[in-house]
Amino acid sequence: MSSARGFTFDFHPGKIDVGSGSVGRLGDELEALGYERALLVSGRTVGTTPAVIEPIRRGLGNHLAAEFPETTPAKTLGTALAGVQQAIAADADVVVAVGGGSTLDTAKVLCALSSHGASAAAVAERAVETGNIPIDDTPLPLVAVPTTLAGADLSDIAGVTLTLDRGPQSEQNGAGPDSGGVSDPRLMPEALFYDADLYRTTPTSVLAASAMNGFDKGIEALYSRLSTPITDGTAARGLRLLSSGLGTLFEEPMDESRLADVLAGIVCVQYGLAGADGYRASIIHAFGHGFSHGYDVHQGTIHGVVAPHVLRYVFDEVDGRRELLAEALGVRNTAASSSAVAERVIDAVAAVRDDLGLPRRLRDLDAVDQREFPAVAEAIHDDRLLAVAPEGLDPSVEEIVGVLERAW
Repeated sequence: MSSARGFTFDFHPGKIDVGSGSVGRLGDELEALGYERALLVSGRTVGTTPAVIEPIRRGLGNHLAAEFPETTPAKTLGTALAGVQQAIAADADVVVAVGGGSTLDTAKVLCALSSHGASAAAVAERAVETGNIPIDDTPLPLVAVPTTLAGADLSDIAGVTLTLDRGPQSEQNGAGPDSGGVSDPRLMPEALFYDADLYRTTPTSVLAASAMNGFDKGIEALYSRLSTPITDGTAARGLRLLSSGLGTLFEEPMDESRLADVLAGIVCVQYGLAGADGYRASIIHAFGHGFSHGYDVHQGTIHGVVAPHVLRYVFDEVDGRRELLAEALGVRNTAASSSAVAERVIDAVAAVRDDLGLPRRLRDLDAVDQREFPAVAEAIHDDRLLAVAPEGLDPSVEEIVGVLERAW
């Protein structure tokens, strides 16, 4: 997008607190926001890991009203509904969610359902059929404490599995209930705490996969047709910070300054990603979503495999702002041809994937079946994020299958 073009930028994040020990200030922030009773929402592992949960309990102090350590990667509507019931029983006036994207999504859906009070169960039952989770009155406010690097924190969007069951769904490819979601500015976290000490407790494999997902958000923000000079600046800076810092995820202990770069980078690449004027993730994330339903594989792992192949397709079809991407990734060469610039960008993204130790081929993922590619391609083709793909890009189902085959 030319910098001479007009643009809109409507983004209202809560306070962002980054640094070691930041969760110690949770109680002070709730006090400043006027909240008294917090429901602490977490996953079944995170919520029972003392190194993670104890500092948060101490930070919340007497603001901690109840705990709900029940989220799972399945992120079901039933789990969110159970959380609402726990919030009502505890008379909670704020939700504090700690964990990865699944927990944060579940917490946002919990907040959406909370706006219906005693009618939340009936609304959830209807949502199973419609896929729509409306917000009626004022939802419970949300405070987020991320522990992974997927970059879904500064967002008012959440996806959920449309079942009232609370357990994990079938691992059979393509099986299980449909997915639904909710999007509303009132679901944007009112405060976010990125505590380096907590990230050091997250398994390296989880951090690495989530980091690829977060890294790709910076890539996509730059070539989204909704890009702005503001998001160009934050995404480009975020990519540079992540590129310089991600290697420390495999060090023991993680280097303090490089981990600080990673956390600053993950904030930057998602800053402005989800605003009132639209969501700026794009075609790589649409490919990831194609494997999100019924496939027992981390989204970041899918991203690592498909991102270089998707980028090659993008650059074969359109410019894709390759010069800006090359500059952001530190591989720009003003003497290089347009095709050479594209290769440099693709190689830089593949190098990040390799540095994170992620697989290079879909065939290396047990959960992925090549025979499912036509169905996966249909899901990708129908994904709403293709609407903000780089200008001039309109992939057919057959072209999407071709990209998947090359990634195989």
